[in-house]
Amino acid sequence: MPITLATTDQSSEIRACAEAAYARYIPLMGQKPAPLLSDYDAQTAEGLIHVATKDGHVAGFIVFYPKNGAMLLENIAIHPDYAGHGIGKALIQYCEAEARAQRLPKVQLYTNSKMTENLAIYPHLGFTEIDRRTSDGFDRVFFEKSLI
Repeated sequence: MPITLATTDQSSEIRACAEAAYARYIPLMGQKPAPLLSDYDAQTAEGLIHVATKDGHVAGFIVFYPKNGAMLLENIAIHPDYAGHGIGKALIQYCEAEARAQRLPKVQLYTNSKMTENLAIYPHLGFTEIDRRTSDGFDRVFFEKSLI
């Protein structure tokens, strides 16, 4: 499955993917998850979003960029129609490869404490929980993975 830099004509599909991926968390959190508040048009224009496509459609995407000496994985979403096919793992591996190419020693990310599937999957992918705190009105769990 190809992973490429998102183009502006994919912005609506990226937004739809995010909405489909995060909709189930709204009742659990009592508010929209932070990724649903993102400006995907601006992030696409800045070259921050990479997409995985299948059959010409956005199956998932990832947002990452260097911050404070690490690669910050800000957002990853897989459309539910494509869940369970290894797309998330491939996108994370892509982010890790980009971090290595930029000689960054680690990847950092955060997730909401209500997203229990993420709390289980990130350690399975080699990430270590490093903190829990409320940030921007969300109860977040912070992880990092050393690439050294």
